[in-house]
Parts: sequence; C-alpha cells; structure tokens
Amino acid sequence: MLTITIPNLLTCLRIILTPLFVIYIIDERPVAALVVFVIAGISDGADGFIARVFNQKSRLGSYLDPLADKILLVAAFVTLAARGFIPAWLTVVVISRDILILLGVLLLLLYHGEATIKPSVVSKLTTCFQLVTVFLSLSATLFLSLVKINQYLYWVTCIFTISSGLHYMQYWLRAMSQGNSK
Repeated sequence: MLTITIPNLLTCLRIILTPLFVIYIIDERPVAALVVFVIAGISDGADGFIARVFNQKSRLGSYLDPLADKILLVAAFVTLAARGFIPAWLTVVVISRDILILLGVLLLLLYHGEATIKPSVVSKLTTCFQLVTVFLSLSATLFLSLVKINQYLYWVTCIFTISSGLHYMQYWLRAMSQGNSK
C-alpha cells in the first residue's frame, strides 16, 4: 500500500513548480523564476527535515526526492543556458553527469539486479554548487555585481560536477568487478 506522506507531497510540489519556473525564465521574468526556485529549495529542505524528524521516510521518497532535484536542475540549466544566463558548456557538463549516473544505475540493475546508491559527500557538494549556480545566475539580474563572481562559480561547479561523475564511475566499476558477490 502506498502511503502519502508530507515529505512526498512537498517533493511533488517541487516537481509541479518546475514547469512554472521554466515558463518564467522563457517569459523573461527572472525575479518570478527566482521566487519559484527559492520556494522549491525550501520545499526540498523541508521534506528532508520532516522525513527525518517525524520518521516519515519512505521508499517512494528515496526515489522521488533525487528525481525531483534532477528534474528541477536539468530544466533550470537548459532554460538558463538557452536564455544566456549561464554558459552552455556548463549545462552540457551538468547533463552529461546526470546521464552518466542514470546509465550507471541501469548497468548495476542489469548486472546485479539491484542498485542501491547513497549520495557521497562530493555528490552532495555538487548538487549544492549547482543549486547555488542557478540561484546566483538568476540573482545577477538584480545585482549586477554577481556577474563577475558567477564566472568563477561556473568553473567551481564544473570541477565538482566532473569530480562527482568520476567518483560514481569508480564506484560502479568497483561494484561490477565484484561480480555476483555484490
């Protein structure tokens, strides 16, 4: 039986907010997009907090939460790059890592019949830098002084994104080299 929890509802809210966020960027309303992005970010923090504190962790939530993050971040990077808010090369790096992660999970499922992956510290830092990149890129429309800072942030985000992708590759190669012993 599927139990609907408050954290899962908040995660669903984040998924629902993603098209609105994209529409605001397309309609050249970066402040409105920034507000939606902040609400999505607050919902992300709130769902994790509520799940832990009120013991509302669920299997559905363990899949839905990272999926909601990926949906929001990929949509943000693609639309922001299309509008010139962030460099296209960074978007390619971010999406390539996500595709790499998806392929790795699929390979583990095919090879072992299961894929349990817990995000590493590097992965969590990568997601944090990606979120900050989106936030500050949108904020630069309000505060032009952020434009110079963002140039450095793009490279730091890129380095963390590549490092995280390589870390996952190392994990998968090690897991698959163990054969059927899991």
